[in-house]
Amino acid sequence: MIDETYKYERKGLELKALLEITQAINENQPETVLVNIFKFTCLVHLDIKALILYVYKDEAFERKISHGVKGKVPLSLSTDQVNDQKETGQLMIQLSDEYSFDELETYLPVYHKDKMLAILFLKRKSTDTELDLDFTQALANILVVALENKRFARKQLQQEVLNREVAIASQVQQMLFPDSLPNTEELKATVTYYPHSMVGGDYYDLIRKGEDKVYFCIADVSGKGIAAALLMSNFQAALRTLLRTDADFDVIIHQLNHTLIENTKGERFITFFLGEYDYKSKRLRFVNAGHNPPILCREKSSRTELLEAGTTILGAFEELPFLEIGERMDLDHFTIHLYTDGLTEAMNSEEEEFGEDRFRSYVDSHLCVNPEDFHSGFFEQMKAFTQDVPLRDDLTLLSLRFT
Repeated sequence: MIDETYKYERKGLELKALLEITQAINENQPETVLVNIFKFTCLVHLDIKALILYVYKDEAFERKISHGVKGKVPLSLSTDQVNDQKETGQLMIQLSDEYSFDELETYLPVYHKDKMLAILFLKRKSTDTELDLDFTQALANILVVALENKRFARKQLQQEVLNREVAIASQVQQMLFPDSLPNTEELKATVTYYPHSMVGGDYYDLIRKGEDKVYFCIADVSGKGIAAALLMSNFQAALRTLLRTDADFDVIIHQLNHTLIENTKGERFITFFLGEYDYKSKRLRFVNAGHNPPILCREKSSRTELLEAGTTILGAFEELPFLEIGERMDLDHFTIHLYTDGLTEAMNSEEEEFGEDRFRSYVDSHLCVNPEDFHSGFFEQMKAFTQDVPLRDDLTLLSLRFT
């Protein structure tokens, strides 16, 4: 009769424990609240004296509860330390000499869909007390699945936030690019842009200033994502402001470098090429700040050259160590191809880069053609080379034909 009364009371306590934890889960209580409810349920209702709970997270078992244990136990267990033999019911845990689970008398692995999500170590208050291991394991399973669901929900929320950030960064980046490029008798421009992901680090621009001057540029910022897009947006705003002030070429470059240093403290840099063509004087001025040298094609002489004069990358030094303004005179029928390193670093299935030599060779054999035709033919050749191997970086090619 006493045994029956004890069993009846025990079932009542178990139901109360189950109600408390399921109610807390339904109320979406924080993780710490759920863990504490489980701990005190075990201690008060289930006659447990000491317990340790490890929960799986990021390729390891993280300690969530440690109560009533005098010895030293690890904060986490790597998956390499835990050898779970579910078929035999044995669990082998490798510990260094400073740690021990000896004072705990039993353990319960907690599974969900054949995956071990937690390990619960227990010790009874009295050896005369019989533990209901099935119920304890079921209660632990409810807790651990609830924690796993919370973790999944957090990840999903983080992913949604990340997706929103990427979408914003993509919109910001698209606003940097010109709405349209000129296609007139005196200037034809074509661009091909392949971002490596939704948000790239490349930037190109073409700015007409009055009737005589055209500015054009290409840039590549270190890094990707919303930070890179916002940095490039700031860089574009600084460039356009400086161009409106009639500042000298060297002042523009020094000021852009200073703006980058102020914004990034030297943690990010930009490779950059800026060109200025004056129709009236037929003069081209340019600065190459550590960027892939654009290729100038002269129609009259049927030859090409690289535009390399300039300085080092922007944003790496508080003061630029040197600066040379490149200049070419008597230009009236010519083409310039500007590109980022995603073009030359495109790979084929044999891990071979497309390279600068192949690009230069294609340019030499297609001098001063319509930019649109140039792009169409060139990217057919590149596709034949890469054999649809995905790009490893953003790729931008901007071609300008002045006549």
